Amino acid sequence: MKNILDRNQDKANEVRSLLKEKKVLMVNIISSPGAGKTTLLERTCEELASKINIGVIEGDVTTDRDAQRLKKYNIPIVVINTEGGCHLDSHSISKVLDSFDLNNIDVIFVENVGNLICPSHFDLGESFKLAVVSTTEGDDKPGKYPMLFREAKAVLLNKIDLIPYTNFNFNSFKADLDKLSPQIPLFEVSCTKGDGLKVWYGWIEDQIQISL
Repeated sequence: MKNILDRNQDKANEVRSLLKEKKVLMVNIISSPGAGKTTLLERTCEELASKINIGVIEGDVTTDRDAQRLKKYNIPIVVINTEGGCHLDSHSISKVLDSFDLNNIDVIFVENVGNLICPSHFDLGESFKLAVVSTTEGDDKPGKYPMLFREAKAVLLNKIDLIPYTNFNFNSFKADLDKLSPQIPLFEVSCTKGDGLKVWYGWIEDQIQISL
């Protein structure tokens, strides 16, 4: 495992250097299946694709269904099927970067395979990790999967509109998150209804400007 991670890290460093040279922000989106990664990308593209140049790498075990949902935004999309693998790695990212015109891309969103464990261990060469969790999964995710929440630059809590219909305890969720990363930005949103997304749009635009 150490050898695998070391080789992955070497390639991740190469990817990060290239993206820094091209002034491209790359966001590694990590969540459980069904937390709302693709819906977040749909809403983000809908709002920002006319203002900034967006590219997407869709990672999934099989199918291109998530990519099909994004085709209507007329942005460059590359699908990586892991064929059973539980995460993307830096080598798979490096192989597909040539599919993008990096001189005309501001941000690449990587939708990683739905999983809170394996993707957290593999650096893709990203600018930062974004943790996406939903209220329907329960409030214990930071406590049970601390590595992701320690390493993420921001956390997006989706499906806040469903809290009345779940046993999600926001105070418990926030207390666990604060123990791991007290200053981390937390976006409370509903990607289906649009609640809270304006703050997310402003923040990600700021991150892109910083990388330019």
